[in-house]
Amino acid sequence: MKRFFYICFLIPVLCFLVSCMDTKNTGIKLVTAEEMISILESEDVQVIDVRTPEEYGEVHISNAQNIDYFSPTFEEDITKLDKEKPVILYCKGGTRSAKCAKKMEEAGFEKIYDLEGGLSRWQHSEELELEVKS
Repeated sequence: MKRFFYICFLIPVLCFLVSCMDTKNTGIKLVTAEEMISILESEDVQVIDVRTPEEYGEVHISNAQNIDYFSPTFEEDITKLDKEKPVILYCKGGTRSAKCAKKMEEAGFEKIYDLEGGLSRWQHSEELELEVKS
């Protein structure tokens, strides 16, 4: 009888614990270069390059705004953006933009796209517009 009671008690507890696991649907979506092209064509987005100003000056995605992830004013700078408007983030390889995406999510941004592989992958697509310093 005790065994039956434990089983009846344990099943709902396990179901509850499983439902409480971190299934939070974050506002961050990792996107490919191809998906990013589609987003740029279909949505009004803020494109943010989180690399250093020197990196940005060499080459960047057209219409991107530079907000240096390593800047001491970084967290203040991102608060100046529209939290309700979708944001596309990128860096060179994806590490800085992933960290930035987490900070932006914590700051209350609703829809965040993070370019998978960063600018390194973006440059391999023929359909993409880049501004290159001469």
